[in-house]
Amino acid sequence: MDIGKKIRDLRNQKGLTQEELADRAELSKGFISQLERNLTSPSISTLQDLLQCLGTSLSQFFQEEEEDQIVFSQEDYFQKEDTELNNLIQWIIPNAQKNEMEPILLTLQPGGSTYPDNPHEGEEFGYILNGTVTIHLGSKTYSVKKGESFYFRPSKTHYLRSVRGAKLLWVTTPPSF
Repeated sequence: MDIGKKIRDLRNQKGLTQEELADRAELSKGFISQLERNLTSPSISTLQDLLQCLGTSLSQFFQEEEEDQIVFSQEDYFQKEDTELNNLIQWIIPNAQKNEMEPILLTLQPGGSTYPDNPHEGEEFGYILNGTVTIHLGSKTYSVKKGESFYFRPSKTHYLRSVRGAKLLWVTTPPSF
C-alpha cells in the first residue's frame, strides 16, 4: 500500500492544501510533503491524527478496496438463446442485474421478437447496430433502423420485433432480463 499517495488522494478529495492539512494536524507543511512522497513515515498516533483531520479512521484507511472490472470482452459475456422467440440475448456487462441499468446485445433473427413486457418503472434505450426493429409500445408501433436509437419509459406493454433480423444494443433500467 502506498500510504503517501493514499493520504494525498484523501487530502485532495477534501479540497485541502498541504498547509491546511498541516495546520489542522499541528504538523509542518514540509512533513506532509515528505509523507505524501513516501520520504518519511508517520507514527501511529500521527497517522491517526491525520486521518481524523481527513474524516476517516485507521480501519477504513487500511481497508483494501476490491477493484471493479471496467472493461469486458466477448469471453465475459453471458448469453441465452431463445429458439421460441428466435433471438439471442448477450449480457455484455456480467452481473448487470445488480446495477441500476442493464445493457445487453440483442440479436433478433428474421421474424424474431422479445417477450411482451408489462408496464413498469424505469427507462429503456436502444441503438440499432444493423437491421430494422419495430417497437410495439401499447397500441403504437415505431420503426427504428441501423444507426438510429430509441428511448422510452416503459409505462405500457411493450416488445421489439424484427421481420428481417436485427442486432441492437439495449439498455434497461431497472434491469428486467
